[in-house]
Amino acid sequence: MANKPNILIVYTGGTIGMVKDYKTNALKAFDFSRIIDKIPELEQLECNIKSISFEEPIDSSNMNTKYYVDIVEIIEENYSKFDGFVILTGSDTMSYTSSAISFMIENLQKPIIFTGSQLPIGDLRTDAKENLITSIEIAASRKNDKPIISEVCLYFEYKLYRANRTTKISAEQFEAFASMNYPALAESGVHLNFNEHLINEVKHITQDLIVRKKLVTEVVILKLFPGITEEVVQAILNIKNLKGVVLETYGSGNAPNKPWFLNLIEKAIQKGIKIVNVTQCSGGSVILGHYETSVGLKAIGVIGGIDITTESAIAKLMYLLSEDLSDESFVSYFQKSLRGEISKK
Repeated sequence: MANKPNILIVYTGGTIGMVKDYKTNALKAFDFSRIIDKIPELEQLECNIKSISFEEPIDSSNMNTKYYVDIVEIIEENYSKFDGFVILTGSDTMSYTSSAISFMIENLQKPIIFTGSQLPIGDLRTDAKENLITSIEIAASRKNDKPIISEVCLYFEYKLYRANRTTKISAEQFEAFASMNYPALAESGVHLNFNEHLINEVKHITQDLIVRKKLVTEVVILKLFPGITEEVVQAILNIKNLKGVVLETYGSGNAPNKPWFLNLIEKAIQKGIKIVNVTQCSGGSVILGHYETSVGLKAIGVIGGIDITTESAIAKLMYLLSEDLSDESFVSYFQKSLRGEISKK
């Protein structure tokens, strides 16, 4: 390969970057500038690898929108110098983070692959090496001198997913993520097989990268459960400056049809709060009006989230609320596939 692709690893924190101090048995952050020493197999990849690490690695539980901005700024500053990016974060919030990054970056023409691990890189049985090596290989993969992937993805345990379709499903298994409503974009076995018909195509090849750094954080996820009280729903919907709610309903978008519940939701919508309906089920879609228990929600202006994940819905809500959209436009954009996060109606 005459021109080897340049790949940038961005380490934000998380298990993958930890090594054990065998004297104390404590885990400490690994110096990614010495990644080749730790994983000499990387020398076999047909690419040049550089790395940038957060000054202070953060645990995935401390991930927030400020760090989202830090990640996109690193990508923005290095976009012209590198052909692909591998972002290492803690797996616990990886679906939230990678979904948000997918909305914050527009006109993406290069791969951004999120990965991590369930065990530290220095562990004997670690999944970190395979996840990292294959993520770099995917980020460097080209066809007809163009990157095969030009979207934000998440790679874990032999499968590459569209990031904004994923959910973490296991704290124990190496196969920690699932994408219930959209198939894997690639599978790693003896060969690395891309399902090219499922991958987003670059449409606007001449358009510049747009990076959006403003996100609205006055949002909440309200998960319904049998026995939820009027006081609880009222307290949540009356949070000061609340702008948006992801309402996690049952099945295909069903919720209590009690007058108190519908009245509270309607009042919130009349105050300008955007309420999006997503299902608590791992897979499937919200179909407002399909059952009697969702007819009322549809009538008062709750937005059907179709088959979007909760993680993607909260990210999309933060993104769209930062744009100055009319009510009609907001509904239209939320129900439209912007980055492949939702199945087209």
